[in-house]
Amino acid sequence: MGNARNIAFWVVLFLLIMALFQVFSGSGNTLQSREVTYTDFVDAVDDSKVSSVTLDGETIRYRSTDGNDYVTVKPEDASITDKLVEKNIPIRAERQQQSGFQTFLMSLLPFLLLIGVWIYFMNRMQGGGKGGAMGFGKSKAKLLTEKHGRVTFDDVAGIDEAKDELQEIVEFLRNPQKFSRLGGKIPKGALLVGPPGTGKTLLARAIAGEAGVPFFTISGSDFVEMFVGVGASRVRDMFEQAKKNAPCIVFIDEIDAVGRNRGAGIGGGNDEREQTLNQLLVEMDGFEANEGVIIIAATNRRDVLDPALLRPGRFDRQVTVPNPDIKGREKILGVHARKTPLGPDVDLRIIARGTPGFSGADLANLVNEAALMAARIGRRFVTMEDFENAKDKVMMGAERRSMVLTPEQKEKTAYHEAGHAVVGLTLPQCDPVYKATIIPRGGALGMVVSLPEIDRLNWHKSECEEKLAMTMAGKAAEIIKYGEENVSNGPAGDIQQASALARAMVLRWGMSDKVGNIDYSEAHEGYQGNTAGLSVSAHTKEMIEEEVKRFIQEAYDRAFQVLTDHKEEWERLAKGLLEYETLTGEEIKRVMNGEPPHAGKDEPDEDADKPSLTAVPKTKPKAKPAGDGDLEPEPSA
Repeated sequence: MGNARNIAFWVVLFLLIMALFQVFSGSGNTLQSREVTYTDFVDAVDDSKVSSVTLDGETIRYRSTDGNDYVTVKPEDASITDKLVEKNIPIRAERQQQSGFQTFLMSLLPFLLLIGVWIYFMNRMQGGGKGGAMGFGKSKAKLLTEKHGRVTFDDVAGIDEAKDELQEIVEFLRNPQKFSRLGGKIPKGALLVGPPGTGKTLLARAIAGEAGVPFFTISGSDFVEMFVGVGASRVRDMFEQAKKNAPCIVFIDEIDAVGRNRGAGIGGGNDEREQTLNQLLVEMDGFEANEGVIIIAATNRRDVLDPALLRPGRFDRQVTVPNPDIKGREKILGVHARKTPLGPDVDLRIIARGTPGFSGADLANLVNEAALMAARIGRRFVTMEDFENAKDKVMMGAERRSMVLTPEQKEKTAYHEAGHAVVGLTLPQCDPVYKATIIPRGGALGMVVSLPEIDRLNWHKSECEEKLAMTMAGKAAEIIKYGEENVSNGPAGDIQQASALARAMVLRWGMSDKVGNIDYSEAHEGYQGNTAGLSVSAHTKEMIEEEVKRFIQEAYDRAFQVLTDHKEEWERLAKGLLEYETLTGEEIKRVMNGEPPHAGKDEPDEDADKPSLTAVPKTKPKAKPAGDGDLEPEPSA
């Protein structure tokens, strides 16, 4: 339809140009003829000086015997035809209608040009897309035929439970009679819920690839426009297209853009987003059933969706797509490493153990970073060292070795990070320390990263208290070494992490006996991790802040005591970080015990030509930095 309209537009434009050409060419002939009076024309006829005459309504064009052309206008009551016949002068009469049609075109031309310009600019405003200005209310859904780059369940790994739940939809699309003979009906929709990067869009494409049916994809924001009613029109058009291609799948990505809870908008019932949602609800389960059209939607904000979307008959299946576990991460790494040549020392299970909390997108980025690092060096395949360096870059940021630090800054950073590491290794419920470095990475001058041995599913109060102590150990280390007057702004990131964890313990997890088992985080819709907007009494706010402060202060006191009791190990580790800059978990333990960091070396370190700046860990189980370390100092004025 869009192509037909474009062709019609250009045909009309061509005809207008041709009409203009004819009009102006006719006007040109008139202009080339010399205008004379009617009396002169009659005298020329009487003197036999006229060779031919053309009658065009009131206009008379004639050619004299000397070859010149003349034009004149005949009076209304004058009759010259009989005299011309008597003189045997050739007469040619033209149709009066042609002149009227040209006059009509001339009068209509400005309006046609204005309409053409308006259509052109509206088409440009719509991005030259589907139907242009005439398709303003048309759906923007794109049909993927899967002829190239077909995705199946073999390309999706790590979310086996979600695949099993959606396998039934594939069976419905392949063989609907298998279920309909027992009275089963095809599901209306499936909602994929999960954190960003877990593969919700990929999973939807795999369903279409497995079923071999048309697959329409559209974003939730594509429905909403400035004009009220456009979104609802696009929903209707999308379902009309889907019915023509049924059975098919329609995938709406980020459905929370139009599916938010109604009544919360400023526009009330006339809000464009709410009208779009109303139309979507009716199309999914209204008076007319849409048989064979399955809606799959994805979101990571299920809590903001309207309850009418989530009821049976609309989104019948709500499938959780979580971050993968260790087995899932190993399978995902295998999928992404298919086109990457791996070295003989690469063990994907070890990499999977060292990346807890990674999503599928994070793992794809990890494999890509490792391949880029190997290519930068000039290797023919990717080694385990490349994966370790890529993991450090993804977890801690890129190294900034070009950054110039004074010896005092490096020393303060070393003692700060050594404090984190010592407290983390001393307290039994802290996650094992994976690596400590004083090389600036990202926005930090140093960092200590700890990794859980297994995927962590919940937190206990004692674990949170030890985590707080490890986080506050950086500031405690600076105060023990340099005094309270010389503490820097380095612990700013640690304080932020500790405050967020302590508030979660008090406000959400009920770990404070004084505050009680009440979820105060939901007391205000705009809660963002602080108590400024809580709709509670002033006394309760004060009590909450007192409990948050108590948790952090007790953690600081505990870290201070641990560093005081293990001051020698702390000093050794700080000097080791100054010498080697980066140490892994096992190397940290050896340095704290006064041993050389590298196992199997009996000779003293001073015999070595150069100390190793980094040491690749053997088996390391991503995790969160235990302490963000010293912040980059602000430039002085």
